[in-house]
Amino acid sequence: MQNIKLKVKVVKKSNNINQLKFKTVIEKNTFYFYNPEFQDKYEGYINSLTETLQILKFNIDKNGISKEIFEELLEEKENGLRALLALTGFANESLKRLITVVRVADSKELSKLLYKEKWSEIQEIDEISEWGDSRINKLIKDNEYFRKGIVNLFFEGSTIPFLAQTLPLFELKKLSISKLKFEIPALIDTLVRYKEKGSYSGKAENNPEFYIATILKDLKIPFEKGDLDELFAKEKVAKRTMDFIIPSKENPKIIIESSFLVTTSSGQGDKSKTEGSIKNLITKYYPKAKFIGFVDGIGWYVRKGDLMRMVTAYDDVFTFHKDEIERFKKTLKKELK
Repeated sequence: MQNIKLKVKVVKKSNNINQLKFKTVIEKNTFYFYNPEFQDKYEGYINSLTETLQILKFNIDKNGISKEIFEELLEEKENGLRALLALTGFANESLKRLITVVRVADSKELSKLLYKEKWSEIQEIDEISEWGDSRINKLIKDNEYFRKGIVNLFFEGSTIPFLAQTLPLFELKKLSISKLKFEIPALIDTLVRYKEKGSYSGKAENNPEFYIATILKDLKIPFEKGDLDELFAKEKVAKRTMDFIIPSKENPKIIIESSFLVTTSSGQGDKSKTEGSIKNLITKYYPKAKFIGFVDGIGWYVRKGDLMRMVTAYDDVFTFHKDEIERFKKTLKKELK
């Protein structure tokens, strides 16, 4: 009886402590955290960008728009590139991806426009990795041709067929001379694209998996998504949800995983190792099934080691290039004949 009373007291004490902790969070809630010192510092940075853009607009209104004005902006202003990106709505990460594309692309028109031979050293494809902010900023200050190339990109990039075919229209529209002129409709367009960027990226119709599903539906090929039956029953820790299982979880003949990356991260290494483990499980429980991967995007292009591990996990690999899509369709028809 004493033990029961003791347990009741312990439980009550624990509940009281939890209530006090709960009350502390409710009554002492700050709602939004901010570091005052950081706020002041960052506000100074924002003001600097604002002032830089106001001076830029004044010069353009007074002297008319010219490439020289923007070249001077990049060379002389510490945050000149950031100001240019803010004006056009082009994200810094997107610019780094695009510079990588320029370095590896075989487009004479694009190379000429950006003076590629004046700042991009010759490298084997396997050796090319993405440049960081510090290297890009140093090139902007030290290499006049790199500056000219960046300015040309924002002035004329949308006229280059290679970029028109490579960049999503949502991004291509940001390379507009009307934005550089501070024209009101163009600035409104920048505001809208800033606001809708997250929504645009999250739309299902803009998702690679949605595109694959559309192909399968057009070919009238049945598929399911989720856990493979055997893996769910026997490998609950190691199993994973599959993007496409053709024709069904009970009788999989083709299993498809999609990985399209426009950014790079350390998680790519983990993902490539995981796919290797999944391949071993599929071979163990479904030896007749084909494991196919869609692996595409600049994010994989610049992580060659992770890419090699990734493609090794699959029986076949496709990209979203139109030639590869046609090969994918033929492969499906052949395997399901």
